[in-house]
Amino acid sequence: MRIGHILYAATLIGLGLLGLAENDFAPVWRPIPNGVPARELLVHLCALVCLAGGAGLMWRRTAAPGARVLAGYLALWALFFRVPDVARAPMSQDPWSGLGETALYLAAAWSLYAALAGKSTRPGQVLYGLAMIPFGTAHFAYINETASLVPGWLPAHLAIAYFTGFAYIAAAAAILAGRYARLAAWLSVLQMGLFTALVWVPIVMAGPGAFAWSEFVISVALTTSAWVVAESYRSARPSPGAGSSSSP
Repeated sequence: MRIGHILYAATLIGLGLLGLAENDFAPVWRPIPNGVPARELLVHLCALVCLAGGAGLMWRRTAAPGARVLAGYLALWALFFRVPDVARAPMSQDPWSGLGETALYLAAAWSLYAALAGKSTRPGQVLYGLAMIPFGTAHFAYINETASLVPGWLPAHLAIAYFTGFAYIAAAAAILAGRYARLAAWLSVLQMGLFTALVWVPIVMAGPGAFAWSEFVISVALTTSAWVVAESYRSARPSPGAGSSSSP
């Protein structure tokens, strides 16, 4: 098991325990439409999927089937909850951001399954590249809010906010084009990890509110998921003609 594999599994277990402890959806599943049927049942189902999926990934015999089931569940979640949100408000950033987050989780689950099963990891990598696009546009749509999160000891907050947004877009272009894709994937992992460590960890330690705690959990989940995808560039056999998807 690679480091990303272990961290991703541990994150899933943590999300499952969090959902059961709070008897509510873990932050990675939100937002949930009001009036969704069988809400409490769905809360426990999401928690158990995370818990069982994470535990299953820790065992060699169950890792590949567990990753496949998790990928299927995330695909259904995107289809029934994220895609309709985008369809209702295609010009709004928030639905696209939600779809991008779920797409990243799905990309990690598929990449992990493909790597373990000896299948092409390219579909997961392409999905990851597509997920980076709303990550980048979110920085531009909420540029002032993003700049305000930059630690005070760093200069040029607005410039850093623009730079990180462009970095996600550049990573998306590299991954989708298959040029320096592995480098782009690892740099995006680094960016997410730094954002978690430099922004959300200090905020949570200073006195976590509900919003800060939620964003911290999401940031950790995104970082570990991105790590899995980055590791997939050297894990499984590439699809025909996809040899350029890894960095030189």
